[in-house]
Amino acid sequence: QVQLVESGGGLVQAGDSLRLSCAASGRTSSNYAMGWFRQAPGKEREFVGAFDWSGSVIYYADSVKGRFTISRDNAKNTVYLQMNSLKPEDTAVYYCARRLVGKGYYYQQAAYDYWGQGTQVTVSS
Repeated sequence: QVQLVESGGGLVQAGDSLRLSCAASGRTSSNYAMGWFRQAPGKEREFVGAFDWSGSVIYYADSVKGRFTISRDNAKNTVYLQMNSLKPEDTAVYYCARRLVGKGYYYQQAAYDYWGQGTQVTVSS
């Protein structure tokens, strides 16, 4: 079993920054890639960004490209989502998730087998 725990959410103003963390514990494996998704009120959950299988390429949704940055600390089994220049439309619950090597594409939610509980990010105008 793998546990993913997000933290770092909160209430900020437009233009501010936040850094979310996702700590993995339990039966972790090296054959996986991490991704971030978000779900705004009344909307479906959507892709934000993710590593590819090699871990050297990171994909981002067009809506966050240039403002959000994903990074990781392997020694801490933690992935980060640095969010800059936040906008009210970034308000959502943010989830990290894990997908196993060879299982689907980075943007497909069905490719991810473990999910965190989510952390709320609220951006006021």
